[in-house]
Amino acid sequence: MPQITKLRLLLSSAHNPASLLLLRKPTSGSFSLLFTPTKTLRPISLFTPFSSLSKKNRTHLSRPLTQRNHSSLRETGRREKAAPPMEEIGSVGFNKRRAEGNDKSDRPKKILPLKDRKLNPANTICYVQIMGTGMDTQDTSPSVLLFFDKQRFIFNAGEGLQRFCMEHKIKLSKIDHIFLSRVCSETAGGLPGLFLTLAAIGDEGMAVNVWGPSDLKYFVDAMGSFIPKACMVHTRSFGPSAGSSSGDISGSRKFSDPIVLIDDEVVKISAILLRPSLSEYDAEEGRNQYSELVVKPGDISVVYVCELPEIVGKFDPKKAVALGLRPGPKYRELQLGNSVKSDRQNIMVHPSDVLGPSVPGPIVLIVDCPTSSHLPELLSLHSLSSYYGDMSGNPPETSKAVNCIIHLSPAAVTNTKDYQKWMTKFTGAQHIMAGHEIKNVEIPILKGSARISARLNYLCPMFFPAPGFWSLQHLNGSAAGYRALNEVPVSKLCESIPAENLLKFHLRPYAQLGLDRSGVPTTNSPSEIIEELLSEIPEIVDAAQQVNQFCHGFKHTKEDTTPMLNNIVIEEPWLSEYTLPSCLEDISREDMEIVLLGTGSSQPSKYRNVSSILINLFSKGSLLFDCGEGTLGQLKRRFGVDGADDAVRGLRCIWISHIHADHHTGLARILALRRDLLKGVPHRPLLVIAPRRLKRYLDAYQILEDLDFQFLDCRHTTESSLEAFESDTSEMSIENNANGVGLKNQDVNSTLFAKGVPMQSHWNRPDSPVNSVVISILRNLKEVLKEAGLEALISFPVVHCPQAFGVALRAADRLNATGKVVPGWKIVYSGDSRPCPELVKASYGATVLIHEATFEDGMVDEAIARNHSTTKEAIEVGDSAGVYRIILTHFSQRYPKIPVFDETHMHKTCIAFDLMSVNLADLPLLPRILPYLRILFRNEMIVDESDDVVDASVSAAN
Repeated sequence: MPQITKLRLLLSSAHNPASLLLLRKPTSGSFSLLFTPTKTLRPISLFTPFSSLSKKNRTHLSRPLTQRNHSSLRETGRREKAAPPMEEIGSVGFNKRRAEGNDKSDRPKKILPLKDRKLNPANTICYVQIMGTGMDTQDTSPSVLLFFDKQRFIFNAGEGLQRFCMEHKIKLSKIDHIFLSRVCSETAGGLPGLFLTLAAIGDEGMAVNVWGPSDLKYFVDAMGSFIPKACMVHTRSFGPSAGSSSGDISGSRKFSDPIVLIDDEVVKISAILLRPSLSEYDAEEGRNQYSELVVKPGDISVVYVCELPEIVGKFDPKKAVALGLRPGPKYRELQLGNSVKSDRQNIMVHPSDVLGPSVPGPIVLIVDCPTSSHLPELLSLHSLSSYYGDMSGNPPETSKAVNCIIHLSPAAVTNTKDYQKWMTKFTGAQHIMAGHEIKNVEIPILKGSARISARLNYLCPMFFPAPGFWSLQHLNGSAAGYRALNEVPVSKLCESIPAENLLKFHLRPYAQLGLDRSGVPTTNSPSEIIEELLSEIPEIVDAAQQVNQFCHGFKHTKEDTTPMLNNIVIEEPWLSEYTLPSCLEDISREDMEIVLLGTGSSQPSKYRNVSSILINLFSKGSLLFDCGEGTLGQLKRRFGVDGADDAVRGLRCIWISHIHADHHTGLARILALRRDLLKGVPHRPLLVIAPRRLKRYLDAYQILEDLDFQFLDCRHTTESSLEAFESDTSEMSIENNANGVGLKNQDVNSTLFAKGVPMQSHWNRPDSPVNSVVISILRNLKEVLKEAGLEALISFPVVHCPQAFGVALRAADRLNATGKVVPGWKIVYSGDSRPCPELVKASYGATVLIHEATFEDGMVDEAIARNHSTTKEAIEVGDSAGVYRIILTHFSQRYPKIPVFDETHMHKTCIAFDLMSVNLADLPLLPRILPYLRILFRNEMIVDESDDVVDASVSAAN
């Protein structure tokens, strides 16, 4: 690393008067900051606890698990090629270029053309396959793969698609085209993560075509605010533009005419648009007949028709010889469908003279009729009449036999008599019903993750409750509720089968035409997983008993139980500590719990989803810190389908740390579901607090579908901004607000982005005056927090990328049973960050610090290059701030199951896992489970090189 000039935190008072300060450990839960006059202090490094970690020692730390050493070898060559410019805060380095948003790895690559593949229609293997029937949690749209040996087509890319493909070893690197049946969060939520992965393949990335109705291009372009490589996507939109009025699209017959999208040697793919019936759509939306109706692009749906060319009959050389042809080039011309002149006779020889009967090309329909409002349009489509059977009245020579129809439509539509009658028109077709069938939740599709969850639950159900999808009571209850809501009591007019994950329908070779269930996953119950665990690690029985004993003893007697395993005492010096912070006195189990929904970085993996944390306040609602792709699916895996819906209804606020895709691309799906759940119920728009650059993406989504939210910039929730808000609103009148008189500017010199600090270039412009709209939203925030029993939510800048923040959440003080005032608890979440002064300051006196620990201790250079933290650095932040408990999360996906950690530093710390739930009342026991986790994962502490983690994507998404 090149020699750099140390950045002093304590600058001269002339440049930064607030920089000469002494941070004092205050009472528990306090945000206090003691300013000391310059004359009484000598310059002091705020990061004295980190000073002992010298540059030399950083790269030569002891590694307790040497078998993991090879995990970082892949990174060595990449680091040596081009070392980024480094700066220091105290004695902690960071990548200045990355923090300022100027990292070369984040720059767009050149626009790549699609690969020109040589296709052979005669020998092509082809099938359609169900790729996630709404996952196993009903949180997203089903996806369908149309497979050829040289091409791949995917229909719909909802959240979780990438993780599903990784679980089942389906390569995404050969995707040529992605088709959306609708442009909305349900069908397109997985696109951002998918784009990042495709862009990171190889040296230049991979280009892909994305097709969809309406203003798809605007939607994809909006991703450029957080996906620099979105230029590698070739967007192909069709149909009416956004904002088209009902008059623009209702009177034209051309609207429902087929639009040919692909027509090559192996397949012809056409799109037929469906719009909602204006009368029914109007009634559903509660409008009167005189109101002006604008059909949003997200309301337009598509029927895709996939037609394979016919296979020309077999060439008969005997017939060719009889017609006077000599073997040679003319044989080939005839097989290509061209007529030739006979060599020995004065006649023309036509293909039909020498070829056997042709085999018709298979036809597949993918139908998405999302609501009953779309059904009248579907039933009246003249463009589908040529695909109907004998009852259509079409001449036999014009009829096209459909072999398979995959119905993405929900049961509330497909079970109606009209839809069933329409299905019978396709004589001989195999109908596959893929629209959120209740059968889908019975088998977890992410078996790797489910296996880990079941094992953790066996060891310690206190922190690892059973996933919601494995609760028999939940399944039975949901099934009954699902049938009551969606099924219509009509007799089935048409035979059909429910879709299953990885179910195939073969199209080529023609001899294999039909269904194939060989790849459908089998059930994998918790009992089977535990039986396997007990045979693999017999001593886990004693370990689970020990965990149960000290958990049970803590709940009832709080007496120390020294853990033993096979009569061997596990020496852990902190296990007898029962000194509780005052905020935990007489704490209730219904006060708060932290649910770690996603604990991995960069992209979803087989075992860890990307960042998301639920702060569950039980009867008072909940908050989300970050909302990576698949957050809704994780909620449903943790709480069950119905429980997750309740959690989404009760959301008070969603806070986003920064604009990297692994922290926010699940947001639109959560907002859309909440909108649907609260339809017709009086409620306030959900408050989203995020960096301002994220608003562009959300505004683009708003064009497609109403997300029902209020946006607040993280900068307006910093401590100085909130103090200015409190002081100035008491002095300003409503008239002043109306005249544009706003709050005083935030004191940027009191932040990490102060004048002279390397990141100042991205924080050098003063805040614009806070207008009346922002004041109104801040008042709303204050009211929302009060209703949830919270005192403050404060954002603070951290060192990662431009506009990156951490957050501190403090509960209001309460009275215990004796009338004593008990201070409120305090949670601090780092987001993604290097250790930095603002993070330490915000963490003082915290009850829990949730800190990213992307890299192991021996990868400090990599952590600096990416502006992340190592495990030890994260723990030292908590130790220096005197926090009570530390939860480490956001682990690199190079650690597939459990990260590398040095247990000697973990006296107040625990490793996070997906779906882990930490109740405030159980915090004293949190570090106790670490010795047992080592036992549980003793055979899995080596990096799984077979897991396909694209390291290059880290630079773009992380």
